[in-house]
Amino acid sequence: MDLKFPADLKYAPTHEWVRMDGDMATVGISDYAQHKLGDIVYVELPVIGAVLEKGNAACEIESVKAVSELFMPLTGEIVETNGNIADNPTF
Repeated sequence: MDLKFPADLKYAPTHEWVRMDGDMATVGISDYAQHKLGDIVYVELPVIGAVLEKGNAACEIESVKAVSELFMPLTGEIVETNGNIADNPTF
């Protein structure tokens, strides 16, 4: 298993990551979490404009092995989602 840990990401113990760019943050799941989930078949993305608190579930990720949640590693408003993931969860 060849896992990547980019230096510009901060990781949560629950395997989410955050990348800060000024006052904007991008969040996702770690390579380890992706590996453990296996093939992802569906992602339910958060609603744009929603304000989510740190620790709250932001989206649901369904794989061939399990259903998991991405928990917010920080508090913030959802201003954009990756539409590619909704259309192609294996992206």
